Amino acid sequence: MQAVENFIAAEPAIAELLAARPAFKMHAQDGLCFEDVPLNAIADAHGTPVWVYGAGSIRARYAALVQAFADAGLAPHIHYAVKANDHLAILSLLRGLGAGADVVSLGEFSRAQKTGVLPSNIVFSGVGKSRAEMAAALTAGIGQINVESAEELRVLSEIATGLGQTARIVLRVNPDVDAGTHAKITTGRADNKFGIAAHEIPALYAHAKNLPGIEPVGLALHIGSQILSPAPYAAAYGKAAALVRTLRAAGQQVSVLDLGGGLGIGYQDEPGISLAAFANAVRQQVGDLDVTLLLEPGRYLVGPAGLLLASVTLEKQAGTKRFVVLDAAMNDLLRPALYDSYHGMLPVSAVEFVSPVSPAEVVGPVCETGDTFATGRLLPGFAEGSRIALLDAGAYGAVMSSPYNARPRAASVLVDGGKFDLITPRQKLEDLWADEILPNAIK
Repeated sequence: MQAVENFIAAEPAIAELLAARPAFKMHAQDGLCFEDVPLNAIADAHGTPVWVYGAGSIRARYAALVQAFADAGLAPHIHYAVKANDHLAILSLLRGLGAGADVVSLGEFSRAQKTGVLPSNIVFSGVGKSRAEMAAALTAGIGQINVESAEELRVLSEIATGLGQTARIVLRVNPDVDAGTHAKITTGRADNKFGIAAHEIPALYAHAKNLPGIEPVGLALHIGSQILSPAPYAAAYGKAAALVRTLRAAGQQVSVLDLGGGLGIGYQDEPGISLAAFANAVRQQVGDLDVTLLLEPGRYLVGPAGLLLASVTLEKQAGTKRFVVLDAAMNDLLRPALYDSYHGMLPVSAVEFVSPVSPAEVVGPVCETGDTFATGRLLPGFAEGSRIALLDAGAYGAVMSSPYNARPRAASVLVDGGKFDLITPRQKLEDLWADEILPNAIK
C-alpha cells in the first residue's frame, strides 16, 4: 500500500499542471485566471486565504458523468456526497442540476433540506447514526437509510415502530475489496468498520423483511475514496450482483443497488478515473439486474472545481532549505498534513510563472511541523505578498477546516459566468469566542 495518497514518480512542472486544467488560463497582465476571472481580483476584493469555487466546472463535471452513463445505456440516480463540500451554494447548484444528496449526519441532512433537496431524494449513510438522527430522518420522510449492521437494524426497527413509520432501507455490503487507495480512506476491506460481511447478508435481509417498521429494498456498497481504476469497482459490483441473485433466488425482493462513490480525480497532471471505463464496468457487472441504480459522487464533482488562494508571507532560508511561508495553513487545508496529499501549486503572477524554479518547502504559520503543504516542490522565487493557488481543493478542504491556533476561517467565493460572488465572509476575530461562556465564578 502506498503511504502517500496520490503519488507519481515524476512530479509535473507548473506549466504541465496548468496545461492539464482547462478552467485555468495564464493572462500576461491579469495573471492566473479561473473560469475567466483573475484570481488577483478575488484576492484584492476579499483577501487571502480564500476558497474559490467554479460553478461552470461543477456543471461540466456533472454533465460528463451523466453522459458517460447514458453512453453505456444507464441512468443512475445521482446523490451528491455532501461530506465533500457542504456549502449551501454548492448544494443548491447541484440540486438545480438534478442531484439528490448522500448524507452522514443530521447536520448534512438539514443542510441538504435547506437548499431544497427533498427528503425523499436523500440517502442517509454512515456507520454510527444516532437514535436522534434516525428519528429525525424518518419523521422528515427520508428516501433511503443505508443500514451498516444487525445492531443498527434492530435500533432502527424500534425507532420506526415507535414513530409509526416504515424505514425504507438497503443493507450495506462490505465486499472485502481493496480499492488500492490510501489506507485511511478505504472503506470496503473486511477489516474496515463499514458495512456487513457478504456471507451475512442473506440471513440479515430475510430477518429485516420480518422486522416491524422495516422495508428492505436492496443493497449498497462503497469501497473507498480517490479510486483511479475501474478494476476494484468491477470486483465489488460483481460480488454485489451475485448477492442480488442469491437474494432473489430465496424469494426476496431487490429493487435498488446503491453503487457508492469514490471516483478519483487527477491531483497532478494525470487524468483521473475514466468515466467511460467506470460506466462500462457498472454496465457489465450489474446492467442486467433490473434494479434502480444510485451513485454517490463527491470529490469527482467538486474537487477540481475549487482552489485555495493564498499569499506568501515571506521566504526564509534555513541551512540548505528554502521555506515559502504562506498565510494559509493546515487549519485551512488539512489534507496534506492528514494524508500526505499532493496539491498542485500555481503562481498567480505571470512573471513568476515563467521565472526560474528551485526546490522549496511550502509551509503555513501554524506552530506544528506538520503544517506543511509540500516538500522539495520546484517553484519560482516569491516576493512578499505574491499569491499562490493551491489546486483541486474543492473537496475535503473547507469542510475539514478549523480555527486552530485561533485563526479565523477563510472566506469563500463562487465564480460563475465570468463574475464572482462572496458566499462565506471571512470569520471575524470576535467570532472565535462569540459562543463561549465565562462562568460567574471566574469572571
